[in-house]
Amino acid sequence: MTSAVGFAILALTACSATPPGRPAPRPDAGREQMVEEQIESRGIKDPLTLAALREVPRHEFVPEASAGEAYGDFPLPIGHGQTISQPYIVAFMTEALRPKPGDSVLEVGTGSGYQTVILASIVAQVFTIEIRAELGEAARRRIEGLAFRNVGFGIGDGSGGWPEHAPYDGILVTAAPGAVPQALEEQLAPGGRLVIPIGTGDQQLIRLTRTAMGFERDALLPVRFVPMAGETRR
Repeated sequence: MTSAVGFAILALTACSATPPGRPAPRPDAGREQMVEEQIESRGIKDPLTLAALREVPRHEFVPEASAGEAYGDFPLPIGHGQTISQPYIVAFMTEALRPKPGDSVLEVGTGSGYQTVILASIVAQVFTIEIRAELGEAARRRIEGLAFRNVGFGIGDGSGGWPEHAPYDGILVTAAPGAVPQALEEQLAPGGRLVIPIGTGDQQLIRLTRTAMGFERDALLPVRFVPMAGETRR
């Protein structure tokens, strides 16, 4: 049995599949080029994922000095030894999670909040946990400033999940533990999917799907993520 990991709740906002009051995004040539050249050309087909990537202003989620590189095909530093993943990896992980309108999703590792908002553009509710308080607070302000109202924010060790709001239709993890934390497996709904990088050297992105017989495991892609911090990372 695993024990719940306590953390501070920054904010819990009302569930809304279409966040109210959010202005329509302005057309952006950089986003469109990013999607066409980096995402669609490499086989990402899910229309909800592609629409979210076209909508969300990625330059809002990187340091001001890096804004001119926000739509490049590479990760960027966001401070505290962390990075925002390259757009293709964000797209790949989102599509692999198979999110749907109406889903409740847990994200472990808020970072800059970019992946959070991609998910929040698709599903009904996102709960996101960041172990670094400065990053989590900055992401909360950024996301609320973009008028999303379907994200709950927490600060703490996300390897223990967020049991109060489980079960989840999807769990997406943006840092790599050595093995899948048992708590995350336990918090998946039947049919739910967990997308997570695994490994302490060479890493593999995997997807676990909860079935009536247990878990189906798919190896998806070699990746390189920052190590997962926290006491229960296994």
